Amino acid sequence: MRGTATVVGGGIGGLTAANYLIRAGWEVRVHERADGPPATGTALGLWPQALAALDAIGLGDRVRQLGVPQSSGSLLRPDGTAIARVTVRGGSTTLLSRPGLLSTLAAPLGPGVLHYDSTGDQGGDGADVVIAADGINSRIRDAVFGERYRPRPLGMAAWRGWVPGTADNSAETWGDGALFGISPRDGGLTNFFAAVRMKPDIAGVEPAERPDNSDGGAAFLRERFGTWHAEVRAVLDRIDPAVLLHHDLYESPALPSYVRGNVALIGDAAHAMAPNLGRGACEAMIDAVALGRALTESADVSEALRRYDRRRRRPTRALMRASRTMGRVATATRLTPLRDVAIGLVTRLG
Repeated sequence: MRGTATVVGGGIGGLTAANYLIRAGWEVRVHERADGPPATGTALGLWPQALAALDAIGLGDRVRQLGVPQSSGSLLRPDGTAIARVTVRGGSTTLLSRPGLLSTLAAPLGPGVLHYDSTGDQGGDGADVVIAADGINSRIRDAVFGERYRPRPLGMAAWRGWVPGTADNSAETWGDGALFGISPRDGGLTNFFAAVRMKPDIAGVEPAERPDNSDGGAAFLRERFGTWHAEVRAVLDRIDPAVLLHHDLYESPALPSYVRGNVALIGDAAHAMAPNLGRGACEAMIDAVALGRALTESADVSEALRRYDRRRRRPTRALMRASRTMGRVATATRLTPLRDVAIGLVTRLG
């Protein structure tokens, strides 16, 4: 089947969907509310399944060329001793910055496809299918399923950024109620990310104790992680508050479906998850290719969307649960020595 598609959201999932459908002969318009592509952004870990999705739109080799491959990583204690060594099954991940990935995805799109400073409309320009790729605060999801399916706080705050110099390997350090990750990235830089559990308020909805972020959170991070091992301290010493990103972490409630009428939700609009498995961006691309295949293989939009929902809802729900569990384990506040022993045993047994 060939037809017309309106994509709301010019991020990773939306651009992947546009590329797939255009290659299959579809007419596509992408609406992105930002006024242009991002100039900054931290590294994304692209797992083998996501690289396979990029291969499906002819961009896998380009991303592998731009990014930094990683086939393994370490889990460490705050003193730098090892909890476990983790190996990627089925190949390696590729670490690439968000701007690098988005520019690669946008490059093949012809003139008149990608429209910045544009939100589109709920009717989707009269298109055969509307693809909601408008992120965790999706207005299309709100319109289709209602506000009760808005994401809920996970009780954690996160900081992300990069510093000069190249990290040799990827490592994530787990402490008491917090974690700190370091990895290489393109451009000869070092990517870092931190997450800290926040105490909930009486209603259990919003974090009640928020750190001072007047300098982006740099001073808080240096205080919170300043006694951790040398690699963490070396990153803390080089943090530039101007490029430090801070946000609270949220997770989507389980939607009854990823489709409604001629609307299909992909990526964070459908299944925003905790970042602890590093699969958010990956699953957006996998969604986009699965949706594209369903639309091009079917003779009917409704059947195609049902097929997409069957293929993607169950596995992404499982990943949401696993990511949430991993986040709780990584930032546990009790029995952390027992946690470390158990994780080390599990990884050694595969």
